[in-house]
Amino acid sequence: MRLLSLTFLLAASLQAADLKTDVCIYGATPGGIAAALSAAKSGSSVVLVEPTARIGGLVTSGLSHTDFHSLESLSGSFLDFSQRVKAYYVKTYGADSEQVKSCFEGTFGEPKVNLLIMEAMLKELPKIQIHRNAPLESVQHEGTVIRSAQFSDLKVTAKIFIDGSYEGDLLAKVGVKYHVGREGQSQYGESLAPEKEDHQLQAYNFRFCATDDPANRVPITAPVGYKREDFVAVLDFLKPGKIDRVFGYPSKCIVKAQTPPLPNHKYDINDVSRGLVRLSMPGHNLGWPEGDAATRQAIFDEHLRYNTGLLYFLLNDEAVPANIQEPARAWGWCKDEFTETNHLPPQLYVREARRMIGQHVYVQQDSEHAPGDARAKLMTDSIAMGDYGNNCHGTSHEGPQIGGQHGGELYNPVPPYQIPYGVLLPKTEECQNLLVPVAASSSHVGFCALRLEPIWMSLGQAAGHAASLAIQSGKAVQDISISALQTKLIQDKSAMIYVADVLPGHPQFDAVQWWGTAGGLHGLNPMPKKPGQRGKNLHGQYYEANPGHAVELGKALDAETRTQWLKLASSLGIQSPELAAAATRGDFIRLAFAQK
Repeated sequence: MRLLSLTFLLAASLQAADLKTDVCIYGATPGGIAAALSAAKSGSSVVLVEPTARIGGLVTSGLSHTDFHSLESLSGSFLDFSQRVKAYYVKTYGADSEQVKSCFEGTFGEPKVNLLIMEAMLKELPKIQIHRNAPLESVQHEGTVIRSAQFSDLKVTAKIFIDGSYEGDLLAKVGVKYHVGREGQSQYGESLAPEKEDHQLQAYNFRFCATDDPANRVPITAPVGYKREDFVAVLDFLKPGKIDRVFGYPSKCIVKAQTPPLPNHKYDINDVSRGLVRLSMPGHNLGWPEGDAATRQAIFDEHLRYNTGLLYFLLNDEAVPANIQEPARAWGWCKDEFTETNHLPPQLYVREARRMIGQHVYVQQDSEHAPGDARAKLMTDSIAMGDYGNNCHGTSHEGPQIGGQHGGELYNPVPPYQIPYGVLLPKTEECQNLLVPVAASSSHVGFCALRLEPIWMSLGQAAGHAASLAIQSGKAVQDISISALQTKLIQDKSAMIYVADVLPGHPQFDAVQWWGTAGGLHGLNPMPKKPGQRGKNLHGQYYEANPGHAVELGKALDAETRTQWLKLASSLGIQSPELAAAATRGDFIRLAFAQK
């Protein structure tokens, strides 16, 4: 009996170390998780491999004030996630509780709650296997097809691979072309690019979770390697008219304690854009994208030493003015967050690393207004959308870390924009069974509009469905039907074009998304006087629905729009007397969708 037991255990061990699956995803970031969910929903078996102990990327490592501008831009897997976060607070604290109000429709979840929900979403789908603490070591491929990948002691053979890592580690191992740094203006004709190409990289910092609630507060302690002399220069800025507090929003503070607070009186702590003193450290992260584990650990440690050391100095050093220090000493880390890592986030905020050079390189112009239109450039092959704009916290720094100045910061207000399928695809001659939703194909400036977690989840959702379509059709990922992929995404409540008044769950969501992606919603409203005009401000970076982006289903169909829409319907192979007689926009779209 003992011999049989040993044989069984050995067989089980070998089986666990050598897996075969339909889809293998490296990186359980939000983008990687969304890919796993959609691939499994489409019927594929999935192995999701995470190099660290914690899934969820930055959404479970401190980035709790999600980056988007209007709630109307949220759809698909991220909307599902945020609705579940809200439901958790409703169930736990009651529908009228302060926690439900503070969660802002589930987009401001505590890190531990975000982790709980992401774990639950994955657990619901038995086709998904998760393996943690398994960094990528090597990739085996034949020609343009990846056969297997080795992760520590785990070998995975799969039909389709998805790189969900922030760094693009899998695509690099495969040999797919990528870029690190900034392209010059002549490369893609981007006005926001530097004049000449360089190796600068958007800065990193930690997204801490802090509180001023004494019942849940633990002290901010000195990091390993702390040296007081590294921080005394900050004293010059703690004078009237410069910086008047440590934790604040949006300016005249050391760190951004973003308001309103998260549930249970916690705060997402971030770098202050264009601030006098910064958490972000441009130039100190240049070795990260292509660095080995030791190199990345050293960069992680350096950022942790500076980010936490600065706060420790301000809260404890006797030279800090009392009017600054005393209010700050009410703050600390959260006792119930990141308990495995001394209440500090386990991941560094890697804003940018490698970027694939794929079938469609997403550039600045892709998210700007179409000529004379309220909407951005039309992408009929769109598989996702966003509403943020090109945002960079800086790529260089002149002078000392405290007292110098960042360069390369940018924010480009744009209308909601579409994202084409080609950003997920390597070139066919490089690899035919790889999709890249996070280190997506883009320029530096273009990536600054894609690098938001809700958008990454939409891109991941598209990658998962595309992987299943490729398996089912026996085609390369570059050759699947984009129309079929768009249909899958619409059915999965993922938007490919921003429509302010027809959201997921609306009876005509499917029809309006199909019609809008075909081009039917362009040309309805003129470009605003101010490019990227937003709706009424709610608070901070959050706004009401973007103006000029409603379809207005009940609006009477005027002659000009009817002529335009009949022409588009004809180009799609739809001709019907009923369309010519449609009374409203909604009637026309509904009838056209029924005949497509």
